[in-house]
Amino acid sequence: MNPKKILVLYYTQSGQLGEVVTRFSKPFAAAGVSVETISIKPINDYAFPWTSERFFDTMPETVLGITTALQPVNLQEQKYDLVVFAYQPWYLSLSIPANSALHEPAVKEILKNTPVVTLIAARNMWLHAQEQAKQKLREAGAKLVGNIALVDRHHNLISVVTILYWMLTGKKDKYLGVFPKPGVSDEDIRNSENFGKIVCRYLQEGNWSGMQHELVTNGAVDVKEDLMFVEERAPRLFSIWANFIFKRKNRKGWLVVFKYYLLFALFIVAPIVLLLNFLLFRWFLIGNIKRRMAHYAGVE
Repeated sequence: MNPKKILVLYYTQSGQLGEVVTRFSKPFAAAGVSVETISIKPINDYAFPWTSERFFDTMPETVLGITTALQPVNLQEQKYDLVVFAYQPWYLSLSIPANSALHEPAVKEILKNTPVVTLIAARNMWLHAQEQAKQKLREAGAKLVGNIALVDRHHNLISVVTILYWMLTGKKDKYLGVFPKPGVSDEDIRNSENFGKIVCRYLQEGNWSGMQHELVTNGAVDVKEDLMFVEERAPRLFSIWANFIFKRKNRKGWLVVFKYYLLFALFIVAPIVLLLNFLLFRWFLIGNIKRRMAHYAGVE
């Protein structure tokens, strides 16, 4: 019997998602599955660490879904039993390299009629990006059978500080010796191997039914109600800013304005809105909230 074949397609800038992919893939290789791993490479890549100017300059194109040219994606096989698409969100959307990969003809062809598992490494907000991924995979004729979302588990505002420190310095250590380490924890990266074991078992059985439920039960996805509330509203605001700035000749100046708007919204506006929602509205919407959380945790 020919061994099962999987393709792992990913983009990493800091190296974190590369570590996740390596850990997640271990059980497949151990089980005799043929694992082909392709790292997406933009022709004009995004240097790490970021500069503040470069980071904010990617916002309009990211939010508007504008692609960038990639180095050729050379695949060894014409068909795979599973594709693992690993990505990170930028500005609540698919990162530019990840979005660009899903527009590549070779990738779209290989996705057709193929089961797909998405593997996310994010600060903490990934719901909107995953909805985009679902749509693009559906358009390519793929079948999404699983999703794993690894996040920074610290408080939202603490993770803002630590992720900015990491992005702008390249140092994944404790900022000022006080803040926690940024990004997905080492423990969660190691634990991604357990999610790989679950997916590998379903792959070998040839039946994906029940897999996402098992992944969620084992902690592969955790939808936070307060973050869901913020994330369901923020993309519209990002879209307004992106469309406005994209058309401006004095783009740099408006990006500075956006930067301070974003920091103000994160540290001042969002906590106030969340408190008001908690006190005044959420108690009348419990059923609806639970349904939305279940939707985001699933693959439909």
